[in-house]
Formats: sequence, C-alpha cells, structure tokens
Amino acid sequence: MSTNHKRLITATASGGRKPPVNAAVSSTLSRIARSCAMPIATTLAIAILATTTATAQVAVQGKTVYTMSGAPIKDGVVVIKDGKIAAIGAAADIRIPEGFRVLDAAVVTPGLIDAHSTVGFSGMLNQDHDQDQLEHSMPIQPELRAIDAYNAHDDLVAWVRSFGVTTLHTGHAPGELISGQTLIVKTKGNTVKDALVVEARAVAATLTVDARKSDARSPGTRGKMMALLRAELLKAREHQAKQKAAAKPQEKDGEKTPETPAAKTPNPSAEKTADASAEKPAAKADAPASEPPARDLRLETLVQVLEGKLPLLITADRSQDIASALRLAKEFNIKIWLDGAAEAYLLIDDIKSAGVPVIIHPSMARAVGDRENQSFTTAAKLISAGIPVAMQSGYEAYVPKTRVVLFEAALTAAHGLTFEQALATITRDAAKILGIADRVGSLEVGKDGDIALYDGDPFEYASHCTGVIIGGKIVSETVR
Repeated sequence: MSTNHKRLITATASGGRKPPVNAAVSSTLSRIARSCAMPIATTLAIAILATTTATAQVAVQGKTVYTMSGAPIKDGVVVIKDGKIAAIGAAADIRIPEGFRVLDAAVVTPGLIDAHSTVGFSGMLNQDHDQDQLEHSMPIQPELRAIDAYNAHDDLVAWVRSFGVTTLHTGHAPGELISGQTLIVKTKGNTVKDALVVEARAVAATLTVDARKSDARSPGTRGKMMALLRAELLKAREHQAKQKAAAKPQEKDGEKTPETPAAKTPNPSAEKTADASAEKPAAKADAPASEPPARDLRLETLVQVLEGKLPLLITADRSQDIASALRLAKEFNIKIWLDGAAEAYLLIDDIKSAGVPVIIHPSMARAVGDRENQSFTTAAKLISAGIPVAMQSGYEAYVPKTRVVLFEAALTAAHGLTFEQALATITRDAAKILGIADRVGSLEVGKDGDIALYDGDPFEYASHCTGVIIGGKIVSETVR
C-alpha cells in the first residue's frame, strides 16, 4: 500500500461542489450558439458527427488495466464492440480494429458499482417533488416497486457517473420497517426502461432507530419491530400455502379401482352406488383443489422473499439488531443481506456461519446514533474472515443527498485492505453479492462494456476520472 493511500480523505462525497450541468449538454449548447451563422446543413452535420462519435465502436488503452478477473495488465487494451467486451490483453497482443475510437488513461477499471444507494429516488434538490425514497404512511410496505419511482433524470445519476459509477443498486431507503423494493440500473438512459438491469432485486427492511416511532405510533421498540416482521412473514407463509393448494390439481374422479376377490361377490347395493357414480361426470385432472386467495400485493411480495426470489436487505447497525436479523433469517429460512452493519466486527463468527454478505456502511458516514461505534477497519476484518463485503453510498437525508463509493472505498484501502481488495468492494465483489457478475464487475470478454478511466490512482483524491463508458458508449469525458 502506498503512503498516499494512508492519507485520511476528509473530503465529502460531493467535495463541496454542486453537481454541474451535464457536460455533453453544455458543450452541445455552446456549439449551437457558435454555429448560428452557419448554414443549417453544416450545423446538422456537426450534430450528427457528435452523435456518431459517442456511439462508435471504442477501444481503451491503459498504462495499468485492472481487470478484477486476474492480475493487472501493464500497457493493456480493452476493445468494445456492439456494447460488449470483445478483446482484452496486452497492447502487444491486441489489434485495435480500424475505425474504432481510442481513449487513453493511466488507470483503467471496470465500471464502479454502488451496492446500495437511493440515487434516482432522493433527488439533489431535497424538495418534496423529488423525494420518493420513503413513504411514511405505513411501517410495512414491501409492495412499493422501485421501478415506479426511479427518476433517470435525477442530476445525481450523472454526478456519480462522472466519477466512474456505472451501476446502481438503488431504491427505497432505510427509515421504515419495510420501506419497499430495490432495483438495479445503469447510470444512463432517458427512462427507467433504458437503464434497467434488474427490475426487482431486494426488499428493504430497517432495524435501526430510523424505523422506530417516537410517539404512540408503532413500532416504538425493538421487540415490536421484530414482532411485526415475524407476523407479516407468517401471514405471507399462509398466503403461500393457499397459493400452492389452489395450484395443486384434484385427483381424478370416476376411475374404477382394480377388482379384488371380495369385489366379485354380488352386492346389489354396491352395484347401485357404482351405477350412480358412473353417471357423474369425471372431474378434470387440472381442476384446482381450492379457490386461490385474493390478490394481495404485500403478501405476494413477501412470498417471493420466502421462496428466495428476493432477499431481505436488512439495515442494522447495533450488534443486537444484527443478531435479530440473523435469527429472522434462520426462523423463516430466507436469504438476507446485512446493510450498514456498523458493529458487525462483534459478530464475525455468527455472520460467517450464517453465510450472509455485508453491504458495509459508507466509510465516512457520520458516527452518531446506532453508528456511534462504527470503524474504518470493519471491512478489512470481515474480508479477512472470508465474509463477502461490498461498499455503498447509502442514504443521506441532507444535501448533497449521496456519497460517492469511489471515495468510501478509498478509506478502506487506508485501513487494512489492499488496493485490489478495496477496488473489489465496488466492482467484482459487489457484482457477486448483487447477482449480476455475469454482466459487470470485471473486464472479461463477453461482459458489458462498462469502463472507468482515471489519470492516476483512483483512490487518490488528487486523481481524476477522465472518462466513463457504459455498454460501449462514451457517456462522460468530463474530467472530475
């Protein structure tokens, strides 16, 4: 680890800077202004050329390419064709096809992944009209879909992208017992459809003080919070049983059973009964055994949790709350992800035994309330124990409304993790936890062409992100 890695990074995620107007938009407006006197045909040609450049096939040359699937490549090249990585290796071994646009950088990494965010929900303006991260009307609302609230035009999407973040696991924030669902998107696109990777990825639950009510409303204590969660999962289990019973076909009626010796003895009464049965129409083989339960969006979502289709993303910082989350997972045999986990270092053996990954709190999160005992070294301790760890930007209720995972991971590199271990928390390991490692998280042939370019060590605050590529398209060349 370099001496520079050990410097304490004191800058906030925004660096005190207001997210700027999208550089591409600003540049386009400037060109239009200068071209007012030009013939219309010339102006259109310039616009078409700019669009073609942004979407052309592209190759990236880097002095050091961190593939996160093997050793770093010195003087490496990544070739992207039709949105996917087509070739990667040493410059001496890779031929860049003619006509490809070539970008150069000192350091090349996979596009960064924010393992838990509220970007696209908790807008930069911090006004009611752009705050969709929490619905406070009820404590339990798993039916709230993230896809219905994500704002692809939130300025913070472009802001985090300009630092190399290409994939977000974002959605409803911690703050209610069950606040809603999360989704996975790329930091591009005009609509949620354009950005979408996974429509529903997890159900967000909270066991911190943020979900406790201070007045007579419920839940007001830890015991009540757990009781409400367990009761709702029991209701979902009953709903699941009714669904299965309704889907199970009845046995066929009217089929004759094989004769036994006793059956050959004449019995007029039995013959009449048999004749009557024969007159009844046979039931269809696929007829339901019972009526299906009435539609219930809340219970249907929790059934997906019970079936392992959606993990429960549980925000818990105190060790006692982490222990409660692990008990809940064991009782209902459900998959959970620990979120925040400030005191996870006190329960390392329990977490590892349960096979639960940790999406660790942002390194620079304020150490107050349930997080008062957080530590810069927790990520290193968990990873050393073999527990999967990913970094997050988290939810910030105050401006600038988000952090940048690049800076949060940098502090872990200064407190026990190697450079590549820290980088893995925002690339490869984050992708594995989120279940999207087949597409992103490392630079390998066939994976999405998502790349971040830097003019120096990405974890040095003095370095800059000089370019971002998503799906083979150059989406940012702003030097940030």
